[in-house]
Amino acid sequence: MQAKSTQWRHLVQRVIKAELSKKGVKYQDLSDKLLAIGVEQSADNLRNKVNKGILGADLMLQIMYVLQIKQIRYEDICEMLEDIVGG
Repeated sequence: MQAKSTQWRHLVQRVIKAELSKKGVKYQDLSDKLLAIGVEQSADNLRNKVNKGILGADLMLQIMYVLQIKQIRYEDICEMLEDIVGG
């Protein structure tokens, strides 16, 4: 499957938003959790980055760490990407 950069960004957005929703975490909560590990990101800044689907690998990993995301299954990525590309 060949996806465009914008579609990959949409995938990043979906993955993070899904995890925030699962955990019941708001952007301010995420900002507070990141600050606890020494990462300063305002809630508004996080919201903008997630909504655009553009953030560095370091921030993505930091978000995964503070949200305690144990895994993102390959199958889930494929399913979401197919939905984005096909939708």
